[in-house]
Amino acid sequence: MAENEQITVENTASENTAPKGKKNFSSKVKGERKERAPKKEASEFDKRVVSVRRVTKVVKGGRTLRFSALVVVGDGKGRVGLGIGKSKDVSSAIEKATTIAKRNVKVVPIVNGTIPHENIGKFSATKILLLPAKEGTGVIAGGSARAVIELAGIKNIVTKTHGSSNKINCVKATMAGLLSLKTKEEIARRRGKSVEEI
Repeated sequence: MAENEQITVENTASENTAPKGKKNFSSKVKGERKERAPKKEASEFDKRVVSVRRVTKVVKGGRTLRFSALVVVGDGKGRVGLGIGKSKDVSSAIEKATTIAKRNVKVVPIVNGTIPHENIGKFSATKILLLPAKEGTGVIAGGSARAVIELAGIKNIVTKTHGSSNKINCVKATMAGLLSLKTKEEIARRRGKSVEEI
């Protein structure tokens, strides 16, 4: 009987002391938890990945392969930005592009869910015609231009792309067209007149 008691005492002692170099998990108090990393705050911007391309750079030892991502961010209330990021893997390229896009956010004038007047945006070999549309028309635009327009918060617009259909050029031409728009109030202020006089 005494022998049995000695054996149980030895077993409990060996359980409490873990061998050297190994963690002793039995000493943890029940209900104790590790502190988790704080969750990332919900961003005020929505993001859309327009394109991800595989690009190569020829160097002395051969070719280095990378990924280039084009991302557009916007809040749907007239603020929109674009960014291009490069990295060895897709996820970090998108992350870089998103950071750059958030840094380059610009304000676009919107009047009653559409643009104030017609305009042409130009970038490199791409031209995009932007036309205001009445309520219920929706967004009539190509894939890359649509991303910019929807994230800017424009609900009714008609667009037509001319020239190069390169996605980067299309997005930059759309941005150029939207940023060169002016409202009646801005034009009146510039001329030093009232809106009624114009």
